[in-house]
Amino acid sequence: MTFITDEPDNSHWEEKRECDRIGSEREETLMITVKNLVKRYKDVLALDHFSMQVEDGEIFGLLGPNGSGKTTAINCILSLLKYDKGEVELFGEPMHPAAYGSKARIGVIPQNVAVFEELTVQENIDYFCGLYIKEKKKRKKLVEEAICFAGLEEYRKFHPNKLSGGLLRRLNIACGIAHKPQLIFMDEPTVAVDPQSRNKILEGILQLAQEGATIVYTTHYMEEAERICSRIMIMDRGKAVACGTREELKTMIRAGEKLTVETEELPDKLLESIRELEDVLEAEYENALLKVRCVSGSHVLMEVLDRLKKEKICFDRVFFEPPTLNDVFLEITGKELRD
Repeated sequence: MTFITDEPDNSHWEEKRECDRIGSEREETLMITVKNLVKRYKDVLALDHFSMQVEDGEIFGLLGPNGSGKTTAINCILSLLKYDKGEVELFGEPMHPAAYGSKARIGVIPQNVAVFEELTVQENIDYFCGLYIKEKKKRKKLVEEAICFAGLEEYRKFHPNKLSGGLLRRLNIACGIAHKPQLIFMDEPTVAVDPQSRNKILEGILQLAQEGATIVYTTHYMEEAERICSRIMIMDRGKAVACGTREELKTMIRAGEKLTVETEELPDKLLESIRELEDVLEAEYENALLKVRCVSGSHVLMEVLDRLKKEKICFDRVFFEPPTLNDVFLEITGKELRD
């Protein structure tokens, strides 16, 4: 039996409003939305219906070998390069060459160092900051903060040609972030730098994220992506072939852990029996090391050790390594990350 009341049931409208509110909040958290971007250079398809979304506060890694389309994607997103097809939104607004309001909220650190040789370190940072910040007092404070952030206090009066490669990269970063942008694009910022400068740069990127910046970070160094990125997209031949957190990416592949056993002897017959184990993908013995690659989540370790014990084979140290991003890339694309 159905009872008719004087008050209409508005629950479905309330549910709709709640869904709309959640959807609106979701949209507001998206700093970058790219849909089906296509870019051709004559007969070369540089971007093949490339899409991605970056949320507020992320360090979003674009991982791929040289020539995979990372730099082209960034240049198209920033409207520095015309594309043939697709849509780009930054801060929820369409991006185009005349979107000056959006551009003022963006910092760009290009792969090739872009500073003025005739200006000192401090003058370079002041110039680039001045493109967005006209008030002298405020700009002076921001320039000083950028110098300290990049660890360039002792080099403020140096000209770029007197700086090492690592210090020059740090100057390049300081020029791009001095105006406190909300969204920062970093294209291979650690190429050809010394380990000390690389660590300084990576620590600085984490600090920027902690301060509220959203960062798009392109690299072909897997260890950097694993260290700092909250989500990673793997690109190959202009396409996004995988995207997720480090852990999510590693669960996408069949190849899992790597087992290494130190042993002075291993009969060929025993090696062959290890290769025949159900979850073993490959097994090799060389230089007193048994190396086994197995399916993720399998119990190969115990099976291999049991077989060694059964055959009375003495062994020393045993190493068990989880899959790396390079393993992910190798399985998905068939090539090494740095090819």
